[in-house]
Amino acid sequence: MTHARTLPAPPVTEDPAPPRERILGVDAARGLALLGMMAVHALYETDAAGNATWTSVLAGGKSAALFALLAGVGIAFTTGRRRVPLRSDRALPTAVALVVRGLAVGLVGLALGGNDPEIAAVILAYYALLFVAAVPLVFLGRRTLLALGAVLTVGVPFASQALRAHLPVATGMNPSFTWLVDDPAGMLTEIAVTGYYPVLSWLPYLCVGLAVGRMRLSSARTAAALAGVGTALAVTAALVSDRLTERALPSILAASAGADPETVHEALTVGPDGVTPTTTWWWLAVDTPHSSTPLDLALTIGVALAVLGVALLADHVRRPRPRAALDVVRAPLTAAGGMTLTFYVLHVLFINSDFDVYGPTTGYLIQVVAVLLLGWGWRATAGRGPLEAAVTALSRRAARAVARPGTHERAVRHGAS
Repeated sequence: MTHARTLPAPPVTEDPAPPRERILGVDAARGLALLGMMAVHALYETDAAGNATWTSVLAGGKSAALFALLAGVGIAFTTGRRRVPLRSDRALPTAVALVVRGLAVGLVGLALGGNDPEIAAVILAYYALLFVAAVPLVFLGRRTLLALGAVLTVGVPFASQALRAHLPVATGMNPSFTWLVDDPAGMLTEIAVTGYYPVLSWLPYLCVGLAVGRMRLSSARTAAALAGVGTALAVTAALVSDRLTERALPSILAASAGADPETVHEALTVGPDGVTPTTTWWWLAVDTPHSSTPLDLALTIGVALAVLGVALLADHVRRPRPRAALDVVRAPLTAAGGMTLTFYVLHVLFINSDFDVYGPTTGYLIQVVAVLLLGWGWRATAGRGPLEAAVTALSRRAARAVARPGTHERAVRHGAS
């Protein structure tokens, strides 16, 4: 049996809406994504026969997608949950804040780049570029974002497949300061197109998340719609992929005749390292985790929407006893979901340290208990997580520096700060 080698993405928690509008279901979804990411990494991803374990099937790729979609929701919160007019006083401060936020997160990611990629494929440098890519998206309307997300879900995998055929194969290294100095173009290419979390392929998550973040997330009808649409999308994508993969498998195996059989088997079961091989277009029929195919993107977007919808529906439980029980269970989960950047960094440091001397299950449970208790205690005593506070302070200061007088105050009233 082998350990999971890959580390899904954390949702870098954005500035929350004003306290009176805080939506606990979003934090709960972030908390679930965090626990799923830890499961994917800490537990076995394959069994003795080389097949995906149930935890890998349940959380593999799906936790990363949920994180990415929630990043879009968080960005929507920072912009007042509405489109930013391009020709307005808010445009430049919003763009600068996103870029500075991305740079801050990217610096943390590069600092973690010395960790073994076989243990943890660090996402943060990829996230940095994703925040920069969000700048033009915040100027688009909700319907445009949804339409663009659909187009990118179908079109980007084909564009990536064609483009990657002419690019070097990904190194698999974690982005680091050393790599940035030695080969900045190569590192940027891997982050954008060929790496484990290719920003080009992740743009649909960002578009959909931004659109969802502008919906009435406090509405039970919206929550139910997200859960229903997400479930239908995920089931449809899985069924279509099953049919197409049966037809595609002979062509995939024939095109992979000279490749390492273990690598091919892994790509068809637990998923490839971010993108599919370019040996045949039939690879785009699969929906395995981190394959970034149209059906993988559709399936994982559907799962993310469904999880978020269910988490939001929990906000509408009104009967006293079920509500009290739910609050007890959900309080530590939402607290952890409010400081995922901090916990992600601690998680990466822990699993790369000499302190991680436990077996997979024991190590995972210890981390889960620590994350839930620490998050609960920190929120009760200090509020925002330390790294979240630092990143937010930097982005706010940068936005103020370029804002016209009065712009920041107006942004605060709209929930953008």
